[in-house]
Amino acid sequence: MTKVKRGSIFAEYPDVVNIEQMCSMLGGIGKKTAYDLLRNGNIRHIKLGKSFKIPKICVIEYLIGDTQKVSP
Repeated sequence: MTKVKRGSIFAEYPDVVNIEQMCSMLGGIGKKTAYDLLRNGNIRHIKLGKSFKIPKICVIEYLIGDTQKVSP
């Protein structure tokens, strides 16, 4: 697997992103697709009330295929 310098990719984003930021990080996907990725356990996240908080590293892991599917 290719090594990615995890500190350099998406440096302009905070360590924990929201849905809109995640959509942007994933190339401008729609919110419905983003919510599906979270609900299906493809991207690890934390749900606080109605808000989803997604660690930036989890989005990066999803992109490089370095993630295990987790159940919600």
